[in-house]
Amino acid sequence: MRRVVILGSTGSIGEQALDVIRANPGRFQIVGLAAGTQHERVRAQADEFNVEHIAMGAEEAATLVREVPADVVLNGITGSIGLGPTIAALESGRTLALANKESLIVGGDLVTGLAAPGQIVPVDSEHSAIAQALRSGETSEIRRLVLTASGGPFRGRSREQLRDVTPAEALSHPTWNMGRVVTTNSATLINKGLEVIEAHLLFGISYGAIDVVVHPQSIVHSMVEFFDGSTIAQASPPDMKLPISLGLDWPKRIPNVGAPIDWTRATSWDFEPLDHEAFPAVELAKEVGRARKTFPAVYNAANEEAVDAFHEGRIGFTDIVDTVQEVLHSHTAPEGLTLEALAEAERWARERAQHVIAARAA
Repeated sequence: MRRVVILGSTGSIGEQALDVIRANPGRFQIVGLAAGTQHERVRAQADEFNVEHIAMGAEEAATLVREVPADVVLNGITGSIGLGPTIAALESGRTLALANKESLIVGGDLVTGLAAPGQIVPVDSEHSAIAQALRSGETSEIRRLVLTASGGPFRGRSREQLRDVTPAEALSHPTWNMGRVVTTNSATLINKGLEVIEAHLLFGISYGAIDVVVHPQSIVHSMVEFFDGSTIAQASPPDMKLPISLGLDWPKRIPNVGAPIDWTRATSWDFEPLDHEAFPAVELAKEVGRARKTFPAVYNAANEEAVDAFHEGRIGFTDIVDTVQEVLHSHTAPEGLTLEALAEAERWARERAQHVIAARAA
């Protein structure tokens, strides 16, 4: 029986993980739960699953991870505050089922330097798809990784057409049901940019060999192209329970986690090139990833400030990525990468973003 700690248990990833565990009572035992502010909900979860150890907030979550014996830690926290628990899980020797992409992206070499081979199991659907496809070949045989993107609610629109979209429109994702920040990031494709950086860090593939293709049906979650010309794709209906289940017990599969594709029905899958002029976030992310150091932390923090400003009506939709770019181009990274340097870079990025936002709103 796998002993599991779930961080972010009241969020979307956490709740779906509980659904998977609820359906497989003899396979998993929850030994710890952590959440942000929903005290009543996490206590109800603890009562249902007979969990003794509960933590509230990221700092308490990191302590929980270090102190409670567990086989796997599912980090479903949203945002870079998940970095501390990620480091705690790796230093404690736990398998880390990682849905909190920001902690890997912001932590960069700090995180990858702590991880033993195979210790991090990706839970993002795209990276889970790549991990599954890689069981068909060796890393040395990869020609390129192809991440799929739904295109969000604004697929096919020009940059000019994007200037006046509203927050409500940005939250109308055609495929996934997510929180405000992640849904907005999917609309700007900032999220896909973060996933490109994540793919590089997880699989060690150069940025020049990581591509993004628009696939509006969200059935093919990503692909690996090998040097012999073969492409292995992982396909399933859009449902996060599949990658979550694999994260909890990698590489074993759990029966009946999700509905399979109905191959008896006629259907078409579309693949389109990404319009980099309308959606410059992916190429900007590659620039950031190559720069390394504290640049990814600045990319993420400036974006969070810009997303809030957009939803508060202070800037327009295209100003989100433009703000991130302006902040990045004024950033000077320190030589060493430490937790203190990352915290200072995030603080600086948020402050600088607010100055940029105020100038744009004037």
